[in-house]
Amino acid sequence: EVRLEESGGGSVQPGGSLRLSCAASGFTFSASVMGWLRLAPGKELEYVARISPEGVATYYADSVKGRFTISRDNTKDTVYLQLSDLKTEDTALYYCHKVLGNHKGQGTQVTVSS
Repeated sequence: EVRLEESGGGSVQPGGSLRLSCAASGFTFSASVMGWLRLAPGKELEYVARISPEGVATYYADSVKGRFTISRDNTKDTVYLQLSDLKTEDTALYYCHKVLGNHKGQGTQVTVSS
C-alpha cells in the first residue's frame, strides 16, 4: 500500500521559510518520480514541483520558481520542499504526490499571513 505522510507545515509571516517533508512507504521510492501539489482556497489544484528518481531533473511552476526547492533523500525514502520568501498567495494545503498511480497524502497546511 502506498503511503505518503507530509509534515512541516505551519503559519509564517510573508518572507518567511518552511521545509516540508514527505515520508514514503509501500513502493520503490528510489525509482519513483515524486512531486508536490497545492490546493489554495477558491483555486484549482496546482502542481508546484516535481523531481526525477535520481534527483537530477526538477520542474517548478512559474509561481514558485526561484523560491521553492524540491529535493529527495533516497536513503530515507523522503522528499522535501523548501519554501522560501513565502507570500500570502502561497497559503494552501500542500500534498506530496507519487506521479505513477497518482497517489497523494493527506496534506500539510501552510498559512502565510502578517
